[in-house]
Amino acid sequence: MPLHIYPDVYAMNKRIDLAALPEGTGKSRPEQVALFALINLGIVESLSNGLISAAESLQLFFHADNCLFVRKKLRIRVADQIMSHGVQLADVFDVLLAEQAQREFNRELAKLRNLCLELLGEKRSAV
Repeated sequence: MPLHIYPDVYAMNKRIDLAALPEGTGKSRPEQVALFALINLGIVESLSNGLISAAESLQLFFHADNCLFVRKKLRIRVADQIMSHGVQLADVFDVLLAEQAQREFNRELAKLRNLCLELLGEKRSAV
């Protein structure tokens, strides 16, 4: 079926609330952390492909409520680093020239990917 039949699937105007996800899934802590990493990988992929902008990623996922959830509930240094890098993505375009900003943005996305994979690697051995 053509993708335009399901416009809501691609509308990234909804806010992802991490506090609601684990409660609804009934998953163990390692599964919650894996879900967090996988959601982040999806957001990084969406950013890489231009499906969402850095500013939209702040509204969608890297907002204050999720940052607090990660810090207070997950309490994992790598997860906190992921949120910190995500929050700073939009700032890159505010302070650097376009060409420099794009290079730094790509480096930040690579860093986010690596942190997510690190989380998944740690959790894979714990499950």
